[in-house]
Amino acid sequence: MFSGLNKFLKVILPKRLFYRALIIVAAPTIILQLIITIVFFDSIWIKANKNVTRSLVAQLKAIQEVYQNDKSNLDFFTDSYKNNFNFEIGVSKENLPVTSGERKFSPMDRSLRRELKSTFGNNNYWFSTSKFKNAVEIKIKTEKEIIEFLVPKEMAATSSVRLFVLWTTLPSVLLIVIALIFLKNQTRPLVRLAKAAERFGKGDYVNDFRPSGAQEIRKAAYEFDRMAKRINRHLNQRSEMLSGISHDLRTPLTRLKLQLAMISQKDLSEKMSKDIDEMERMLNDYLQFAKTQSQEMTKEVNLKNLFVEINKDFNNKNLNISCEEEIKLDARPLGLKRSLENIINNGLTYGKNVFVNVQKTTNRVLIIVEDDGPGIPEEQYKNVFKPFFRLDKSRSLNQSGIGLGLAIVEDIINSHGGNINLAKSKFDGLQVKISLPF
Repeated sequence: MFSGLNKFLKVILPKRLFYRALIIVAAPTIILQLIITIVFFDSIWIKANKNVTRSLVAQLKAIQEVYQNDKSNLDFFTDSYKNNFNFEIGVSKENLPVTSGERKFSPMDRSLRRELKSTFGNNNYWFSTSKFKNAVEIKIKTEKEIIEFLVPKEMAATSSVRLFVLWTTLPSVLLIVIALIFLKNQTRPLVRLAKAAERFGKGDYVNDFRPSGAQEIRKAAYEFDRMAKRINRHLNQRSEMLSGISHDLRTPLTRLKLQLAMISQKDLSEKMSKDIDEMERMLNDYLQFAKTQSQEMTKEVNLKNLFVEINKDFNNKNLNISCEEEIKLDARPLGLKRSLENIINNGLTYGKNVFVNVQKTTNRVLIIVEDDGPGIPEEQYKNVFKPFFRLDKSRSLNQSGIGLGLAIVEDIINSHGGNINLAKSKFDGLQVKISLPF
């Protein structure tokens, strides 16, 4: 039972912290105001209004009885009520109006109708509270005549309904507005912290972030800033160390190449040169994989222009790129270009034709790369993204590398907040589907 209620509340309640906090602040205020309004309206306002209306109708009944018993003193009686109670009293021979002057949803009209009906009976009265601004017109039917009254509106109701509604709603609205202002200021630092964490997770260097807000939020933001700086420092140290390793290893490799060139035994020299070239290529691939988190700044990239550059770089008639629509997204252009070129190059290496199709959805862009090569077995889709994994170890390293290409691609795509999936293409080759946010 409670589990179902909990799920129902999760569905109907807002997901954002700002609106949840607003409900926590505003709901008690509104509920309290409603309780006070109902109690006051029921126990004080309605009862007071009922007593005032009953007193007015009693006076009208007294005037009717006096007029029916002694019509000779009518002028004195009407003048007395006019001077003391501000009543206007008249007598006419006309019938009661056919159309009703009552308002259905007016508390004053309901109270007046109830008292007049109980005192004079059905079809023996008519009244209108809206015909005059400050007066209520009431007509009472006698045996042969109609007694007409114009009485001040304050004698038919204790106060204005509009004033009552205003005083019950204005404090709640004012308190909610104040709560909105304060909650907006309190949740803004959390939103900034979440955006900074998202940017940092995509590989951006967050240098303009400043802690703000309440003490707890400041502490969380301060610790995030320290963590980001430590990670950046570690990445920089790793890049510097690998650059040093690259320089130190390439120097003896170069010397070995020069020495091999001077060996008289050419067969042995060529074999050893191939091994050295292989070692150098492995070293370059490893350094490229380790430097995928390079300090490249994120900026707006036009995918259509990017694919135009890629098409020019390959200059291959077997590469077919379809990107007609202008699509712009925030990305690191060199890293994104390198990952796309890696996928296209794999397709051209193991297949004859490569087809690239770019599609735009509501908030993401889909890049589908398909080839007509031998493809990859479905059970190996996850393994090919692992570093140093080669699908066919019997292939020459000169063609297949050391198994870092797709690992680098996945790392770059994930750092942009996207994802990459493999499937079988409609050309019986491999399909690579990349999804990126924009």
